[in-house]
Amino acid sequence: MREDGIMGGNGWFQTGPYHEDLSAAFRRAQEESLVNQGDGFEGRSIDDLWMDPEWWEYIGTGGTGSVVDQYALIAPDAEEEFGTMRPLTEQEVREWAPGGRPTYAEWSKALDELEFYPGRGSGRCTVLYDDGKPVEMVYWGVTAD
Repeated sequence: MREDGIMGGNGWFQTGPYHEDLSAAFRRAQEESLVNQGDGFEGRSIDDLWMDPEWWEYIGTGGTGSVVDQYALIAPDAEEEFGTMRPLTEQEVREWAPGGRPTYAEWSKALDELEFYPGRGSGRCTVLYDDGKPVEMVYWGVTAD
């Protein structure tokens, strides 16, 4: 993960396992991140955490800087909301990866050059490829505060 100063929040990113079902990939990345956080929330599910007012306070005042800070994966064309992870649309991907199958190197360059972080408390994701085959997911976002 990486953190950058972004007004009103910190930018972060992480990679996770690829799955054809992006919701399944997102949930797996959340489960793995929750185990690795060590912030006293171990042993609880994401759904349980998001129902806890203490968790909302924790996320609203900084959070984990990971996929654990989002409660749902929304559709690529959905309007961004606090606490959601939105996959990029095909058109958004093609703006920086014309072939439509971005590599980690292309994504990293685009992140640095285009600064395409979402709004505070939100995240974005896309599939990354190697030799034209999907190999992993990349997630990035901005903490709420």
